[in-house]
Amino acid sequence: MHILLLGKGGQVGWELQRALAPLGQVTALDFDTPGPAAAPDLRADFSQPEQVAALVRAVRPDVVVNAAAHTAVDKAESEPDLARAINATTPGLVAQAAADLGALLVHYSTDYVFDGSGTAARDEAAATAPLSVYGRTKLEGEQVIQASGCRHLIFRTSWVYAARGGNFAKTMLRLAAERDQLKVIDDQIGAPTGADLLADVTAHAIRTVAAGRDDLLGLYHLVAAGETSWYDYARFVIEWARERGQPIQVAPEAISPLPTSGYPTPAQRPLNSRLDTRKVREAFSVNLPPWQQGVERMLTEILGR
Repeated sequence: MHILLLGKGGQVGWELQRALAPLGQVTALDFDTPGPAAAPDLRADFSQPEQVAALVRAVRPDVVVNAAAHTAVDKAESEPDLARAINATTPGLVAQAAADLGALLVHYSTDYVFDGSGTAARDEAAATAPLSVYGRTKLEGEQVIQASGCRHLIFRTSWVYAARGGNFAKTMLRLAAERDQLKVIDDQIGAPTGADLLADVTAHAIRTVAAGRDDLLGLYHLVAAGETSWYDYARFVIEWARERGQPIQVAPEAISPLPTSGYPTPAQRPLNSRLDTRKVREAFSVNLPPWQQGVERMLTEILGR
């Protein structure tokens, strides 16, 4: 099996390089990576849709895994054309190329395709209503992939983190070591989900489909089990680090909840990011561990404790 991984430099892309390796030959590329022998002059630059599609056609993989995306949610509000090119136009052309080649396309989407109303966990059939440019372009990406007719797996996820690169937990630890008080949003609810979990489930799903299970193709929600707010997530991270002797300055009682309305941003965030994962768990017979388990593992890795 030959797998073309696009967006290797991001958090999910980095973990995918590890998780996909046992499946076969992996050609891992990014916007600044020299092209492979089959296409030395081409780059996986998603701001250049036709170039990326030509790259896929030149490489002729069995599987394309797209981990590239415009994920700067607030910045997308001021550069909607670039966000659309990266999140929708290019994935659509990649999907068309995959369809022509008979290749499987794996793509990642987001809870931001929903409006975040209510308190129930949404399943894959729930009505979409994105609030931001990021959400709208990611939804369009899903739609053009589905319309292409290519064999595809789309995984919607939320609150992604990894030990590599920046993340919410690292930011909270830095601020907790510097400040006497912290205010953290408490009315957005979701499930912190590790890039390693996404990568491992992706590899398992590709292996399953490759064994002749095209009946499992389609759209899935994929997040860690459980739910929390950013406020409780921050408290969990800070107290975990405090108990292990990390230099934490802020006292537990000095971490205060803050409503979303008290921290305005260019892009509106969904308050309810709960996703129902029954479909992916049953289809691929996977267990999705509690979010705390993945976060503890990440903290252990970055803090060395």
